[in-house]
Amino acid sequence: MPGESMPRTYNDLCLSLSRRLRDAGVEAHSQEARWIVAAAAGKGQAELLRDLRLYTSDGVAARAEALAVRRLAGEPAAYVLGRWEFYGLEFVVSPEVLIPRPDTEVLVTEAAARMEGRGDIRFLDMCTGSGCVGCALAKLLPDSRGILLDISPGALAVARENVRRMALSGRLECVRADAFRLPGAGLGSFDLIAANPPYIRTGELAGLDSSVRDYEPRTALDGGVDGLDFYRAILSDLPPLLRPGGWIVLEVGEDQSEDVALLLRRAGLRGIGAAPDSRGYARVVYAKN
Repeated sequence: MPGESMPRTYNDLCLSLSRRLRDAGVEAHSQEARWIVAAAAGKGQAELLRDLRLYTSDGVAARAEALAVRRLAGEPAAYVLGRWEFYGLEFVVSPEVLIPRPDTEVLVTEAAARMEGRGDIRFLDMCTGSGCVGCALAKLLPDSRGILLDISPGALAVARENVRRMALSGRLECVRADAFRLPGAGLGSFDLIAANPPYIRTGELAGLDSSVRDYEPRTALDGGVDGLDFYRAILSDLPPLLRPGGWIVLEVGEDQSEDVALLLRRAGLRGIGAAPDSRGYARVVYAKN
């Protein structure tokens, strides 16, 4: 690595990279250094820890350096590594999709809870992106089948790969469709609709952290002038999609829960409630048909 002698062991490589990431202001520098070295070596984390005292090779060091350069330039770790953990599962990710976040795990938990005690469940994961929500739901609800929907061909390619990797191809179908024009998509009806839609206000996009603004797909972030374009669209299409007694569960922005709850109420839904994220914000709003 620049200005340093070549590290001789995996541990040397991790320590060297950790210092560089720390100096660049990366908070989780030690952890990210291990992730990068493991990816460069084609090892899992447990394998890397086992082999820390072993000598590495020039090839591994060169691959780690190439990944490190991208991370030090500000590219999110998930895109550098090409994978990210969500709900205890490892997902393939790319710049075509949003990086799965812990806040969205609340969406999965609340959606699965609405289906407790039910069998033969059919669900729709709208704006699926990487497919993390739909795949996690399928794992939690073994007696279910689902459609993962997105308008982006690039996102659907990532979702299909995750469905394949998780051996869910027999239960999950990836479909390209516009969430703003669903009635003509021939999707049928569902017991559960879950969505993590674009909900950032257009005027707030420029103020996002550069790691989000400059790398993550704008179409998955921009929710229109007030951030509510998606919610209005899906609720106008809801009658043919949501079965009687079915639930819709939506992720929302930090200050949007009351506005989305009002839209749900106007759509004639009942049992409206909200669930907080780890910081106490009402992150998920749900309602029953």
